[in-house]
Amino acid sequence: MSQPRDDRQDDLFRPPLNEIINLRHPLVRLAGEIDWDFLAGRFSSVCGVGPGQPPLPTRLVAGLFILKHTHNLSDEALCDRWVENPYFQYFCGEVVFRHELPFDRSSLTRWRQRLGEEQIAALLQESLSVAHRSGAIATEDLERVAVDTTVQEKAVAHPTDARLSHRAIEKLVELAKREGVELRQSYLRVAKRAAIMVGRYTHAHQFKRARRELKFLRTRLGRIMAIHSAPSSPISKSSQVLRSAASTATRAIAATTIRTGSRSGSPARSGVSPRPFAARCAVAPPSNPSLAT
Repeated sequence: MSQPRDDRQDDLFRPPLNEIINLRHPLVRLAGEIDWDFLAGRFSSVCGVGPGQPPLPTRLVAGLFILKHTHNLSDEALCDRWVENPYFQYFCGEVVFRHELPFDRSSLTRWRQRLGEEQIAALLQESLSVAHRSGAIATEDLERVAVDTTVQEKAVAHPTDARLSHRAIEKLVELAKREGVELRQSYLRVAKRAAIMVGRYTHAHQFKRARRELKFLRTRLGRIMAIHSAPSSPISKSSQVLRSAASTATRAIAATTIRTGSRSGSPARSGVSPRPFAARCAVAPPSNPSLAT
């Protein structure tokens, strides 16, 4: 790993930082508590030496991220304060005071993109270790952690008609493969495209096309359900698994409306008929009994 740059040979009269700062400052004491060699080993995969310009010291990269989140600074504010604050520079491993940044501000963005889960976990691990060694937190405080996720972004997937139908098709096809049932067509590829197009058409206020794609999804789902519900199908014997998959498919088919409306505020129109798929696809008996053969 690269070491902090020592430019004292360019100017012999430049004093080192440890002679002009207060060694009892909190940042100086914190810099002495952190195991920089441990962070250097974890950051070696993203800050390794290779062809081209020599990399910046690992302590500089890790120290900048610690300072940024400790003082809640933006990239611009962090760079401005780093140039004018000797304690920031000492914390990042500089030997002498520097009057200019040794890196470009855009490097912070590139470093964040290159850091993976292992490097972030190493920063968190070392922060907790330093806090425990310094007595800031006790061992009992680490037994239970309360995390407030009020403002945390969550990947919430709303149960729309198209998503439920597509999910039911995927589950039933997976169940058929596991039970060894050969399907003439699984509809996985076309069902995925239809589910995507429902969202796109709805977003573009093209509700007629969205209902057409949703009807396509429900029709293919009904075909697969007919195969699974057949008495000769071996899946019908797996009652518990079948009930779970069939309930998902039934909820998808029972969702019968799409909230539609024109830009001018016209009332919502219903989608596909609310009757079950089996009732809609059933063939009406002939009026003349003699024709029934």
